[in-house]
Amino acid sequence: MMGDADKTGALTRRRRATLQSMNGISAAVCKSSMPADSNRDGVLRKRDHSLETTRCKSKTEKKRRRNDISERLSCHKTQESLLSSASGYSNYRGILNWCVVMLVLSNARLFLENLLRYGVLVDPIQVVSLFLKDPYSWPAACLIIVCNVFILVALYTERQLSMGSFSERVGFVVHCINMAVMLTFPAAVVLLVPSITPVGGAFVLGNYTILFLKLSSYRDVNMWCRELSTVKAKKLARSLSCPSEQHFNRSDSQVCYPGNLTIRDMYYFVFAPTLCYELNFPRSPKIRMSFLLRRLFEMLFFIQMLIGLTQQWMIPIIQSSMKPLEDMDLSRMTERLLRLAVPNHLLWLMFFYWFFHSSLNFSAELLRFGDRQFYNDWWCVPVCGCVYVVYEFYV
Repeated sequence: MMGDADKTGALTRRRRATLQSMNGISAAVCKSSMPADSNRDGVLRKRDHSLETTRCKSKTEKKRRRNDISERLSCHKTQESLLSSASGYSNYRGILNWCVVMLVLSNARLFLENLLRYGVLVDPIQVVSLFLKDPYSWPAACLIIVCNVFILVALYTERQLSMGSFSERVGFVVHCINMAVMLTFPAAVVLLVPSITPVGGAFVLGNYTILFLKLSSYRDVNMWCRELSTVKAKKLARSLSCPSEQHFNRSDSQVCYPGNLTIRDMYYFVFAPTLCYELNFPRSPKIRMSFLLRRLFEMLFFIQMLIGLTQQWMIPIIQSSMKPLEDMDLSRMTERLLRLAVPNHLLWLMFFYWFFHSSLNFSAELLRFGDRQFYNDWWCVPVCGCVYVVYEFYV
């Protein structure tokens, strides 16, 4: 009996040990399966999220394709007309080109009509006769030679003022008399001498007017230099009479007052294409012969064009306007003035290019004058009243 009880207890203990070991294994298996289940849940969530994202993208792509198809099939959208201010359109170059074509065609028609009505009226010999009415009497050329007297009087007066021989009051009076005679003498000669031609008279009066403006600037700048030379302050050591070195080439020496009062300096200013005097003008390094020849060719070409258009187009219209002017026929006078507007405008533009570009650049290149800004872009001004303000920049 005792042996049976011992066997039963041993079996019971073995069973308990087996059950405990099995419980430990199952607990370990459960513990190890928990992170695997969590990882599986995370993977499933990511897969579901990616599927939802793919479905949203597919829906968005379908909507975009549908919108693209609708836009392709649609021919209307909200927009302003091109010529409306709200459209923001600003490229009108094609309209400008069209206007140029219309202008060329209309002027070609007028020129052809003039040729058919009057024939060829260009006569170079007639132009020479306008300058030389009497081959043995050249009053216009004599007046041009006489202008040297006024130049030398102005130079002599400035020299005396620099040396202190003349007071400022006396120098001012001498300059006033010299300039007053310079304005009145050529006008009186042109008015009283019958042998002088209208073209020669206009040429002489224009030259004397330019000389008057040049000598006025010459007198003012030298007066400022005298005033600055009397100041002993250090801040005026580099004054108007000795400009900074950036305006000059290394080969050109600077001139200070009164070293500028020479005949060479005076006549350089007289022939220079400017009305504003300086003691030291900016100079170009050398004379470019190709540039000089191009400007010379333009001068000769455009002067011939000006003379030819005047003889062929302007003079016949002016001659046909005499009768309406005598009869004071307002409608006919207006019609003649409008007919003169087109050739007058064309001649004005040609004269601008001939004088302000070709002629002034020719003289500037010949004298190595550095400042070539003889005009501004007056053709781009927004207001018509500002055209002459920009056009007169040279003066």
